[in-house]
Amino acid sequence: MARNPVQFQKGLSFAEFTARYGTEEQCHAALVAMRWPDGFVCPKCGSKKHSYAKARRIFQCSACRVQTSAKAGTIFHKSTTPLTKWFLAMHLITSAKNDISGLELARQLGVKWDTAWLIKQKLMEVMRQRNSMYKLDGDVQIDDAYLGGEKPGKTGRGAGNKDPFVIAVATRDGKPIFMHLRRVAAFTKEAIKEYAEANIVGGAWVLSDALACFLGLQEAGMRHIAMATGGGRPKNPLFKWVNTGLGNVKNAILGTCRSCDPQHADRYLAAYEWRFNRRFDLAHNVQRLAHVAVTTAPAPYRTISPARLAAETPG
Repeated sequence: MARNPVQFQKGLSFAEFTARYGTEEQCHAALVAMRWPDGFVCPKCGSKKHSYAKARRIFQCSACRVQTSAKAGTIFHKSTTPLTKWFLAMHLITSAKNDISGLELARQLGVKWDTAWLIKQKLMEVMRQRNSMYKLDGDVQIDDAYLGGEKPGKTGRGAGNKDPFVIAVATRDGKPIFMHLRRVAAFTKEAIKEYAEANIVGGAWVLSDALACFLGLQEAGMRHIAMATGGGRPKNPLFKWVNTGLGNVKNAILGTCRSCDPQHADRYLAAYEWRFNRRFDLAHNVQRLAHVAVTTAPAPYRTISPARLAAETPG
């Protein structure tokens, strides 16, 4: 049986990662090159003339005298954690198909759980913001799903402690290309219409089951095909990739992270979506994530966890 070249690709080995990003100087140089590929540009006045204090890694604009660093104004803003640990976190998060728990990340980085958790949340926020830039096109399968619902009580649709989200997979020649995992306010026609207008190219062919909320797809300008599938998860082969993707996502969250709080669910879903959509070239995923991280605004703790709740159950 032929091996899937995507699944069996080489990726970035730990030895290769260490050779590229094993020292603080290498990581800093990489950030500088990603942030200013054509040389330093003052974030205030746009001047390129500057001086550089190597010991403090500070750039000073010769025109307006503003001082800045490669980390300032990025997702790394004001972080006292060494860049080597940030880059290692990016390597572990992007290379783990089933994610990596906050506790395991803390052990690998050699930091406290709280520090590892916050680093992971910030990097997943980078992924979430990047994902929002892309729309699905072509032939799309879509289905409804929930996160949570473990507490006793009513089961099925309408149960408490459950967060609704949609999984949508764009295919080409019957193969999955790109995926969306996006939370929605509810499974209503209005919510699905809002999702489709923002995230699917108008005129795309979209296959769904016959759930009434998916009538919103047609109202959003999609060529909608509704197929009655009976109760439970659709068993028709035409829904193969949404079923496969949904099973992988839920098994990974339950098996690796144990659980995630509703306030953080968008970022966990975004991380799975980001990894899936960039599975074709694993060796460059650290560089890809770092490049986006230096263009992403700071995400302080108060914006990540305003209620001071943990997303994962340590264990």
